[in-house]
Amino acid sequence: MLTDAADCWVYGYDNSRRQTLPRAVVFTTTAEQVRAVVALCNESQLPLTARGRGTGTTGASVPDSGGIVLSLERMNRILAIDPANRLARVEPGVANQDLQDALSHHGFFWPPDPTSAAVCTIGGNLAYNSAGPRAVKYGTPRENTLGLSAVTGLGIPIHTGVNTTKGVVGYDLTRLIIGSEGTLAVITEATLKLTPVAQGKRTLRASYSDIHSAAEAVAAIMAQPLTPCALEFMDASAIAMVRSFAALDLDPQARALLMIEVDGAEECMQEIAAAVSDAARVQGLLDLRMASDEAETAALWRTRKALSPALRNVAPKKINEDVVVPVSRMPELIGGLDRLSREHAIRIVNFGHAGNGNIHVNLLLDPDDPQQVASAQTCLSAVFDLVLALGGTLSGEHGVGLEKRDFVAREIEPATLQLMRAIRDQFDPNHILNPGKCLP
Repeated sequence: MLTDAADCWVYGYDNSRRQTLPRAVVFTTTAEQVRAVVALCNESQLPLTARGRGTGTTGASVPDSGGIVLSLERMNRILAIDPANRLARVEPGVANQDLQDALSHHGFFWPPDPTSAAVCTIGGNLAYNSAGPRAVKYGTPRENTLGLSAVTGLGIPIHTGVNTTKGVVGYDLTRLIIGSEGTLAVITEATLKLTPVAQGKRTLRASYSDIHSAAEAVAAIMAQPLTPCALEFMDASAIAMVRSFAALDLDPQARALLMIEVDGAEECMQEIAAAVSDAARVQGLLDLRMASDEAETAALWRTRKALSPALRNVAPKKINEDVVVPVSRMPELIGGLDRLSREHAIRIVNFGHAGNGNIHVNLLLDPDDPQQVASAQTCLSAVFDLVLALGGTLSGEHGVGLEKRDFVAREIEPATLQLMRAIRDQFDPNHILNPGKCLP
């Protein structure tokens, strides 16, 4: 346990750049220790914030109410890998990439693959329902988790779900806890559903003269019988930013870019890739390339992978949001974001998971300029209104935490919010678990 302020300070932040000093930091290595800590905090009415590696972007793991931080990073064991039943049992502190590496030896993978996979934990993935590019074909943690062991706010251990891919006994508490950001229970173990690694994979990159052409291509690709395992998007602002950061082998007229990956049986890959290529050939296509080997695959992905370093270089304190709209309304979203950018004099860079309509909206600003900060907040509010007007949702995978908490009531009606609060009361009647997060 840590109690010295200098030691505790580094456990009071996440990737939202928010930071609050907790009273103490407790490290647990067993489920029984988690139960004891939660029970003690409940008895003492102390706020308790569960934490993995702090890679979240919404402030959900920031102990803004003070109290105790419960670090789960030492609960990092892969308890079992069961290929016959296509499942794995893991503790919450296991890093996503460590799990993927272990599963690869058995010919399997767990579909969620956030950008921060090298360091983010399975517990964090479950707390946020974090997905990544593969969600377009393979789904989010909710679709890839069979069951959980957890501790409620009263310090009571519970088990949810089943060890099978079918099961309808009782309510689905597994999916309820996933995405709840530690406000209902602290996860101590997860039973994950595994997927076999495909025999073959092909990577394509398509550039377009405008966003409408790219969106038309996305719709055509998603209408194919076989779903791509990744369908990533970059708008004109994102492309321009990468151009300023790195040399690109890309048509100078490109105003939108799609990165497409398909997988399946090796003997079918040529046919699958051809069908996706045909769907991508809409009016406005400038260039379509398919990689023939791993080196070419890396070269095609270089544009997309150069974007995050470019953003960090230009605007290290940007506002990073992830919103979702129906795929067919992506052109309206990008057009509306361009209009808001001009109206508020805030540069906006957009990229993300086109196959889900999940777009990462980045507002670039100088945090030391009060006028820009005020303009960015007004612009952000308008962004959320635009997303909801298009039938979308305020977050696809980053969660709510503190950053979006005060906007939630714009999306969820009062009666539904009240029902959610009542559910929370059942799990944590004294509201010690991550208080002040998720719900307004």
